[in-house]
Amino acid sequence: MDRQAIFDYAKKKYGTEPEYLWMKYPSYAVLRHQDNQKWYGIVMDVPKNKLGMTGAEIVDILDVKCEPLMIDLLRQSPGFLPGYHMNKSNWVSILLDGTVPDDTILDLLDKSFQNTMKKKKK
Repeated sequence: MDRQAIFDYAKKKYGTEPEYLWMKYPSYAVLRHQDNQKWYGIVMDVPKNKLGMTGAEIVDILDVKCEPLMIDLLRQSPGFLPGYHMNKSNWVSILLDGTVPDDTILDLLDKSFQNTMKKKKK
């Protein structure tokens, strides 16, 4: 799955457009809720060696928010890394290089959307 497919999915399902917030990193895109402005996804292109991998080539990743226990399980599988530039106990990075199946990526994006939704008042 590539970044454009993620953006198309977020637009269709949640009405979210990617936001490019940093001049220093013009390709980093944030997906956030319209009502509470919380981020539920961040797409970045990062050198592999910054992710603890071998090599300096650039890879796209998607950071999503997950439950800590789920993060522990995911990180045991190929394609999942500690959340890059995020709280590593609440965020996980997913390689967008074909290692992780598309349906898994979209399921985790949906869970991240749910985890960051505005809480309903009782």
